[in-house]
Amino acid sequence: MTFSLQIDNQFIANLPADLNQQPMPRRVDNACFSYVTPAKVQRPQLICFSRSVATQIGLSEADCRSELFSQVFSGNQLLEGTRPYSMCYGGHQFGQWAGQLGDGRAINLAEVIDQNRQRQTLQLKGAGLTPYSRSADGLAVLRSSVREFLCSEAMHNLGVPTTRALSLILTGEEVLRDMFYDGNAKLEPGAIVCRVAPSFVRFGSFELFAARKQHKELKQLMDYCIDADFPSLNCKGDKNAQDYERWFDRICSLTAELMVEWTRVGFVHGVMNTDNLSILGLTIDYGPYGWIDHYDPEWTPNTTDAQNRRYCFANQPQIALWNLFQLANAIAPVVGRVQALEKSLERYSGYYQTLSNKMYAAKLGLTESNADNHEKLVQQLFENMQLTETDMTIFFRQLSTLEKNKVYQKDELLQLISCAFYRPDAICTDTFAKINDWMCLYQKEIQSQAMSDSERKQSMDKVNPKYILRNYLAQQAIEKAEAGDFSEIETLLNLVQNPYSEQPEFNQYAAKRPDWARTKPGASMLSCSS
Repeated sequence: MTFSLQIDNQFIANLPADLNQQPMPRRVDNACFSYVTPAKVQRPQLICFSRSVATQIGLSEADCRSELFSQVFSGNQLLEGTRPYSMCYGGHQFGQWAGQLGDGRAINLAEVIDQNRQRQTLQLKGAGLTPYSRSADGLAVLRSSVREFLCSEAMHNLGVPTTRALSLILTGEEVLRDMFYDGNAKLEPGAIVCRVAPSFVRFGSFELFAARKQHKELKQLMDYCIDADFPSLNCKGDKNAQDYERWFDRICSLTAELMVEWTRVGFVHGVMNTDNLSILGLTIDYGPYGWIDHYDPEWTPNTTDAQNRRYCFANQPQIALWNLFQLANAIAPVVGRVQALEKSLERYSGYYQTLSNKMYAAKLGLTESNADNHEKLVQQLFENMQLTETDMTIFFRQLSTLEKNKVYQKDELLQLISCAFYRPDAICTDTFAKINDWMCLYQKEIQSQAMSDSERKQSMDKVNPKYILRNYLAQQAIEKAEAGDFSEIETLLNLVQNPYSEQPEFNQYAAKRPDWARTKPGASMLSCSS
């Protein structure tokens, strides 16, 4: 049996390779990648796969359930015509230059042409040692792999730009991990996720060449990315400064769009280092991520970031701009001038704000005709949300049930959204009054809108999900999987396919975070440990 994948390895055909064939961790110079052979695993076992991703790249369900699939996407068997590799890049981590980083536990199996004639890279995460593994082993454990697999598909179906996940495979081996870096290491089940994206190039891919003054390779990578990943720019042949400037401007706009989408669904990445930002504006590298349960702009899911909160929810748009500034610095030697790059950076903030205003108007079911009022309404709303623990997802979803011409009796407006409060009994009279006043203002605002109640609800429900992959839901699936029961992973995969649909059979998954999950490891905050 063979797969009918259309192999098209343009990345390795057009960019400089590491001449050293040794897999041991080391410095890699003047190269975009190193050839790597995935480690063999003992007993690969398919846990689940994404049917939509499989279909996209040309695999049938029978293909995915075959023994060959488990062998190939665990790294045990290579596809004909492929040569696996890991990518070389650097990055700023928590604001500090970290030097060479690279794919420490990711190996690209191949590039394929999908059903839409777009190139997709198939990448195994957790497939063994690479030259970029540093002091680690290049492996991944089941808990992080479950989270990556489910979140990739959840984000895609929420409409957030993201890498995808094809498969989740158990290796049959154990991996030693210290989850919270506290000296309590233990053996955990090993697993491998196959990630899929048009490109895995990051901001840090350019930063490393710039830091080492390897401008020839820097230009090669820039030219390749423009041709391969930004064909709409129509920058064919030799590139000039204007081509590079248009390319950077597009990266800025894609990044702004991504930040707005993260904000819309309440997603916090947790590790927005420059090596974790995609040039295509995709969500990439799912580590200690999380969705906001009760609204807290300073919340971060990352234990490493708990003190400084550099990558908290509210900071993400500004951190993205900081990262774009580092990218501009990196490509400047090739561009040869900085004025246009600086203007793109300036435009980022305005573009983000314009998109953000439109996004909040959509979440509230408002037209754009009264922008000043809407901004004030949004500001007051989030001020009120911080007065008490208010579940952001449930609040916006429930708000669509308000009837604009109904005369509500005392406390009836509050009752509409009371299911979003985590501790309603602890809310003081003054807070209740402020929330009630806001609800009255909101009702007055929607009375001026042309949409009927049913039209507004339909519109709001398209941008306000009923279901998100809350940390505690993923943790429950992980605990069952570690005990040998993978059914909850499949349930969550089915759930996140339609996060905006009512799906009454899944109502329990739309509930607030339970109290036991408030501080439980894995269900509240996480570390960068795999």
